Amino acid sequence: MSEVSIGRKKEKCENCTKQCNKKQSDEGINSLQEKGVATGEVNESTSVQQVLLSACLSCDGCISEDEGQRISQQNLDEINHVLALNKKCDTSKHKILVVSVCPQSLPFFAIKFQLDVPAAAKKLCGFLKSVGVHYVFDTTVAASFSILESQREFVQRYRRKHHDSNAMPMFTSSCPGWIRYAERVLGSLVTPHICSARSPQQIMGSLVKDFFARQQKLTPDQVFHVVVAPCFDKKLEAVRDEFYNSILETRDVDCVLTSGEILHLMEQSKVTVEEVDSAPLDHVFSETSDPGMTRHEGRGSEGFLEHIFKHAAKELFGLDVQEIVYKTLRNRDFQEVALERDGETLLQFAAVYGFRNIQTLVHRMRKGKVPYQLVEVLSCPGGCLSGRGQAEGEGSRPDRPLVQQMEEHYSSLPVRLPETNPEVQLLYQDWLDGHDSPHAQQCLHTQYKNHTQPPSNILNSDIQW
Repeated sequence: MSEVSIGRKKEKCENCTKQCNKKQSDEGINSLQEKGVATGEVNESTSVQQVLLSACLSCDGCISEDEGQRISQQNLDEINHVLALNKKCDTSKHKILVVSVCPQSLPFFAIKFQLDVPAAAKKLCGFLKSVGVHYVFDTTVAASFSILESQREFVQRYRRKHHDSNAMPMFTSSCPGWIRYAERVLGSLVTPHICSARSPQQIMGSLVKDFFARQQKLTPDQVFHVVVAPCFDKKLEAVRDEFYNSILETRDVDCVLTSGEILHLMEQSKVTVEEVDSAPLDHVFSETSDPGMTRHEGRGSEGFLEHIFKHAAKELFGLDVQEIVYKTLRNRDFQEVALERDGETLLQFAAVYGFRNIQTLVHRMRKGKVPYQLVEVLSCPGGCLSGRGQAEGEGSRPDRPLVQQMEEHYSSLPVRLPETNPEVQLLYQDWLDGHDSPHAQQCLHTQYKNHTQPPSNILNSDIQW
């Protein structure tokens, strides 16, 4: 089996300054010193600091001790612990083990297994079930919910833009690295503009712990839910307070493992791909006909921009958009699309990937020069396929040849529109009691908050990347 470099979250980098919330209090500073983590030099005499944020999300500077402890528990030892308990006689401690795999992880396994994506998915499912996993799902169904809810919210925001200054632009909410940065550093500049739709990961968490658990006549705490993702920041998302059931002491997603960690588990098990029996992925609705592996639009992520653009063009202007043409601005990771009619620009969206490009976007927003109604924001250059949990190469940089291969594998899958997925429509009725029900709002949406310090300490435009 091919080897993979399994990345680790870096320790606090030298770029951290007083802008980090973790360092705003003496308690936070003492905590870091006790850990033996080097801190950056802080000039207490000025409220405006020059911040180097090129590695902002690669450190743990703004992570509390409690968050750090919860994240540290998300590793292979945790899943091995559950598997070991399930083998013991005390059935009161047994759990149904569910693994949900992000579609952006599957091209990684396809390359490592030297198979196409559908065949690799079946091999991965077969391996997980051979070690004791009960159900293996694909999170595409959850991504469909997230896209549909984002489409609806965009149209609502657009229609109230003239009397709601926070309606436009709308920022996508699927990337936990971007959300962390927005809440902890940018604050009220952007948080009111973030779409309230949960990410695919957390909608999958709701689906598994709510609907699926009830189907199996289980309580949520009797299900241990693991998500396989390309990104380390998904671990941080899973431990957010709003995704925790304090009564049952259980999370929507109990553990996030990266693609690289799962491959490492296979290597620990000393099995080869050839020795693993293929098994089809499970479906939340067992009677649902299997259309095979599909994807959403977009070159390597869930395609929020493209789906919302086409939906808005039809819903707001009665225009059918068949093909979207991107205009590259600064680089391949900063692109825009426009909807025009009779020389008038009706819609203007942007895809902004990577923190160098996010910096440019933020600078323009501070100057009131953002012409976009929607921005799809992802913290990883190149999108989700480039996540450090599966694509990290030498010097913590993305393995470009590997990413290119993954993009080719991902694009080989047929596109399926969320609106045409019968499983999603059944779930809206049988699980959520309709599109606009309180249960749908509870399970499919959340709120993003301003966790920054007072305005004088909020990141300003004097930053270097």
